[in-house]
Amino acid sequence: MKIIILPDAHSVCGLAADIIAQTIRQKPEAVLGLATGRTMEAIYAGLCERHRTGQVDVASITSFNLDEYVGLPKNHPQSYRHYMREKLFDSVGVPEIRGHVPCGDALNPDQEAASYDQAIAEAGGIDLQLLGLGGNGHIGFNEPLSGFRTRTRVVALAEATLAQNSGMFEGDPDQVPKCAITMGVGTILEAKSILLVATGAAKAEAVAGSIEGPLSSVVPGSAVQMHQECLVLLDEQAASGLKRRASIEWQMKHDPELSHLIGQYCS
Repeated sequence: MKIIILPDAHSVCGLAADIIAQTIRQKPEAVLGLATGRTMEAIYAGLCERHRTGQVDVASITSFNLDEYVGLPKNHPQSYRHYMREKLFDSVGVPEIRGHVPCGDALNPDQEAASYDQAIAEAGGIDLQLLGLGGNGHIGFNEPLSGFRTRTRVVALAEATLAQNSGMFEGDPDQVPKCAITMGVGTILEAKSILLVATGAAKAEAVAGSIEGPLSSVVPGSAVQMHQECLVLLDEQAASGLKRRASIEWQMKHDPELSHLIGQYCS
């Protein structure tokens, strides 16, 4: 795991968009694992701008989203399918057949989850998995106590997640679907590379637990410590709970990959 800390969320999201764009330039038909949430909006806006200005052609990618609410049809305004169309797919021309999101209103959600996991394998696996981090340490909708070998499956959402996501449902946690289909931790860890992005003071505790804490299903994000190609991008607020800051800054300065990324973006 390698870590970059930048001054603010704008810088973090800009670098994340650059890294994804570079992945696509190197492999135009890359298979990307995508995430949703407020942090991701700025990343997708940056990717759309790079597509619009000819810096990268995003239209040929195949993507698999991490999760979807059980019970929501794809045209529901709070579905993640709708989110992806609005924030990325429609702007860059990714057709629905290649922009995969679990079917939230599938008649058999368990079968949908198994089929989704199989579809990822049939696509050759994920080249780059974009991850956010929940305030309780979840990745995807793998809530605390999710095993590290779990596959794509139906999960019950934690009370903290319902409260956090209620802003999308008129501020009412009771309106948030209680279950979701999510890639499992084991599925996520099979990606060839992982890009984890966290911004804001509300993520500081989860960031510290994921990066410096023990490997534990209590903090599902800690599973990324086991991945050989994981890059973590943080702003100062999200990094505020880290205790090994000096070691991270030394790595940022002397690791050739990190110093190149930082220099390329900040120059």
